[in-house]
Amino acid sequence: MSVVVSKARTGEITVAKFGGTSVADYQAMMRCAHIIKNDACNRVVVVSASAGVTNKLVRLSQENVAETEREEIISAIGNIQFAITQHLTCQANLDLEIAELLKALTICAEKQATAFSLQNSDQILSFGEQLSSRIFAQVLQTVGVNGHYFDVRQVMKTDDLYGKAQVDLTQLASNAQALLLPQLADQIIVTQGFIGSDQQGNTTTLGRGGSDYSAALLAEALQASNLSIWTDVVGIFTTDPRITEQARSINEISFGEAAEMATFGAKILHPATLIPAMRQDIPVFVGSSKEPEAGGTRIQRHVESSPTYRSIALRREQTLVTVKSPQMLHASGFLAKVFTVLAKHQLSVDLITTSEISVALTFDNPHGSTQALLTQAVVEELEQLCEVSVEHGLSLIAVIGNKIHGTKGVGSSIFDKVNDFNIRMICHGASNHNLCFLVPEADANQVVERLHETLFMQ
Repeated sequence: MSVVVSKARTGEITVAKFGGTSVADYQAMMRCAHIIKNDACNRVVVVSASAGVTNKLVRLSQENVAETEREEIISAIGNIQFAITQHLTCQANLDLEIAELLKALTICAEKQATAFSLQNSDQILSFGEQLSSRIFAQVLQTVGVNGHYFDVRQVMKTDDLYGKAQVDLTQLASNAQALLLPQLADQIIVTQGFIGSDQQGNTTTLGRGGSDYSAALLAEALQASNLSIWTDVVGIFTTDPRITEQARSINEISFGEAAEMATFGAKILHPATLIPAMRQDIPVFVGSSKEPEAGGTRIQRHVESSPTYRSIALRREQTLVTVKSPQMLHASGFLAKVFTVLAKHQLSVDLITTSEISVALTFDNPHGSTQALLTQAVVEELEQLCEVSVEHGLSLIAVIGNKIHGTKGVGSSIFDKVNDFNIRMICHGASNHNLCFLVPEADANQVVERLHETLFMQ
């Protein structure tokens, strides 16, 4: 079989990222392979772990996993990957590579069970992308595309903050220009999202959902013309289609709107994804690998329309922390002390509201995280400063749009429709693109559905 070496138009490089469902099995990978083949500008492919693999690796990365369970998990991961390779002509050699990786995973899992460490946890979590990228490079070969596996840890250098490592952007840019760019003229590079390596060569991860961010960072480092995010839905919707059937896709959206959506719960994009794209003004396309012909959403700096209401985002598993102290009254420095504690524990606050003697703060609890962000140690340290109350079981709802804080009637349009629900906290005015509030988790879907009907269907 001859291999196609299709060169992109001069200066045009597209970085294409495929999520877990897009590389879940052989049929899914084949659809992605044809997407790459059909556009000569696609030069770099970033893949997530095959669907279901990361959740299994998260379990392996935890403490005290029994030997029987470890064996069952690793066997299940192998079955997912071998079910793909059995369709490939290069199966024998590829299966050997997979077997070696699974052997290395077994060693890491055994070590984790007896001597837990965040460093080893990152090593375990990295195997999903290592497996899927090797397989997808070979799938590209079967459709006549010269796909080449590349270990992103060679270029994606980070600090050693395991679990949420920070990328050294200067080093990434230098490495990408030296090691990646020269290879793009005559082959397609297939690499991993989510992972990197620290200065000692230890594997690190960028946090759950970091594959999108990895792709954006590579696009920035390579000065790409476009970034394509391929997932299992046709672009970005006015709200989560699983909540209401009335949700509809959005053809175009600005960077600012999309950033707010990603930050406040829209699961199509990792919150940090748009930052590199915005820095280099790289348009981002979001589409479905299952229906590439159906189009998708274009995210760019300038858009033709800027409606007051663009979407409603929902983020579950929120924690509300209220700190209260009479010392706040007419006193300076109290907030600085609170945020010093939070900074010490590397905690990022999402929303904040204040009164005379109290401050309310919200924290996200990312689904699938292996660590509780707001630990008892943080609470105890805050209690040395003030009275602390912690509430769980809340959801954050964000109405995303344009000139929201300068448009008359926004408050009544939103809150008149949900005044029979308990609104726990409101944050309005800090951003021109959103109005946020907290509701009990049990009410979240109903609130979103009612607001969507009001703001988008009338």
